[in-house]
Amino acid sequence: MSKLKSSDKPFEISKRAVWEAYERVKAKQGAAGVDGQTIAEFEKDLKSNLYRIWNRMSSGTYFPPAVKAVAIPKTGGGIRVLGVPTVSDRIAQTVAARVLEEKVESIFHPDSFGYRRGRAPQDAVAWCRRRCWENDWVIDLDIQKFFDTVPWGLVVKAVEHHLDTDQRWVLLYVQRWLAAPLQHADGRVVDRNRGTPQGSAITPPTQWAISASR
Repeated sequence: MSKLKSSDKPFEISKRAVWEAYERVKAKQGAAGVDGQTIAEFEKDLKSNLYRIWNRMSSGTYFPPAVKAVAIPKTGGGIRVLGVPTVSDRIAQTVAARVLEEKVESIFHPDSFGYRRGRAPQDAVAWCRRRCWENDWVIDLDIQKFFDTVPWGLVVKAVEHHLDTDQRWVLLYVQRWLAAPLQHADGRVVDRNRGTPQGSAITPPTQWAISASR
């Protein structure tokens, strides 16, 4: 697929970037979103579906659908709500996420392993073991309901800080993804004004941007 952008598109997003995002989404598989479309069904008209994503993202007319809410019980009680985007939206998110990954990966703390490419849980365990030999203290820290309550303004400010001028389209779509409503199993569609659903492709890079900006 061509790397060239169409001259009548305001945003420079290559078709190759969309194709590579699709390959990453396909490798991870995952459940269908609110439209019920699986990856296999998406691939029945693959060329047209990928073109549609590229065309809308490049022209600034891409608007994400609602995110499917899936309640997962927590070990210590309560539930965690995961957000499952549609296959098309996961591909679009991955296009933007890859741009953010390239911007913040090199400046992120070397002791961070969560959701980072090329870093497995086994690597984190090995690093913890090494740190245990170097230090005789441990800090156990958790921000309660961070994903549920993080202010959108903080996310937008952090993402904007790490983008070049020609990458401002990422910020536009991050704002739209933040505002995408949640659709529950009973069909209820709930608007949100803060937080970001866990489980989307764009969520980890936006959190990295916040951390890297501090």
